[in-house]
Amino acid sequence: MIATRVALNRHPPDRASKGIFDMQPLPHHYSVSAHSKTEGSVELTAHALPTIESAAPAEYGGPGDKWSPESLLMAAVADCFALTFRAIARASKLDWTSLECHAEGTLDRVERVTRFVAIRIVAELTLAPGANPDSGRRLLEKAEKTCLVTNTLDLTVDLETNVSTSA
Repeated sequence: MIATRVALNRHPPDRASKGIFDMQPLPHHYSVSAHSKTEGSVELTAHALPTIESAAPAEYGGPGDKWSPESLLMAAVADCFALTFRAIARASKLDWTSLECHAEGTLDRVERVTRFVAIRIVAELTLAPGANPDSGRRLLEKAEKTCLVTNTLDLTVDLETNVSTSA
């Protein structure tokens, strides 16, 4: 076992309280452990994070009431898209109020291998009054192109956008 020390990037209280953090230099390393017995849930753990229970999805004979590797992958896509958009919108000074992101993956058999072959992201962006809808759409498209999770996967990503302005 190799012990690793991670130096956390400390931020002034005003920036940290607003959720604004500076990215640390690359490369980044992420570690998750899975603990399983012969039956029951798999426990997923990572340093300083709550434990998540996972199980096979209903499609594979699982209970269907726990996170599965498949649902966790779609969660990673939706979460990464939302966080990427947030960073891009902040840098572009886009005035927006909310983003609802839904990720749906298609699992299929290709050349005798079961794998995800496509992901559809539906992003519903609500802009502040007076904000430019074209800028919102452009930044959503930029988020899809720069999302590190979808860029890591070898599949087709389809982005559907709906941009509105709050009253």
